[in-house]
Amino acid sequence: MSRTSVNLPDLSGRTAVVTGANSGLGLETARILAGRGARVVLAVRDTAKGERAAAEIPGATEVRRLDLADLASVRAFAAGWKGDLALLINNAGLMAIPESRTVDGFETQFGVNHLGHFALTNLLLEHVTGRVVTVSSGLHRSVNRIDFDNPDLEGRYTPYRAYGQSKLANLLFTLELQRRLDEVGSPVLATAAHPGYAATNLQSRSENRLHDAVLRIGNRIFAQSASSGVLPTVYAATQDVPGAFFAGPTGLFVNGAPGPASRSRAALDTEAARRLWDLSEERTGTTFPL
Repeated sequence: MSRTSVNLPDLSGRTAVVTGANSGLGLETARILAGRGARVVLAVRDTAKGERAAAEIPGATEVRRLDLADLASVRAFAAGWKGDLALLINNAGLMAIPESRTVDGFETQFGVNHLGHFALTNLLLEHVTGRVVTVSSGLHRSVNRIDFDNPDLEGRYTPYRAYGQSKLANLLFTLELQRRLDEVGSPVLATAAHPGYAATNLQSRSENRLHDAVLRIGNRIFAQSASSGVLPTVYAATQDVPGAFFAGPTGLFVNGAPGPASRSRAALDTEAARRLWDLSEERTGTTFPL
């Protein structure tokens, strides 16, 4: 599938932040946006890797440090931001890793994939003029609720349960963010996307050799490329879609041209979305600023 599957507008004069942009889907997202004229800020934990990635991207880029596993780093990134921000692409994520904790004591997948982006969005939202796009996953369907009593899954942790919960949280966050934006009459849109089955290094960090080997084989046989996997994200960021829109590949085998994607009933639960927002505010110390 080519990038022409999305009719991209001219993004000259606009600024985009892409988290986790030093490899995989984030790098390809940054490459596409910069190719259409956007000034792209690669928000990355390892700035040396970020600089190497930026050197591969034709167009205007900048590298800034952001560690989503450390709320102090998130606050520092946001505090240093000046000027308008057309697109905030909440892309960075971890998948199916061994149990661990962030600097602030959160289960790492929930902390990085959801809470770090929740805090970043609230801290930057006054600058955002266009859209907040959060990358979820079809595996949000693997869980049917957020464990509000035990969000860190203490005593119940499995790598994929934690991943599924964090990806469900991404969609509930998008739903509640759009409700709040609508409530204050903001023109900003909150959207979400999932890449389908895309071959990236996300599938090789489980620290389980057999698991990683199986996924590497699957990547070679079944997965689409990272450059195709980012098209739903670009679609959600640039096309004429409603608030809380969820984009994904429309092919039978979780690939193909981007378009509207279905989500689970749990991901449409407005009460759970509000409850998650309250929990996230409490854990991150950040609030909706508009």
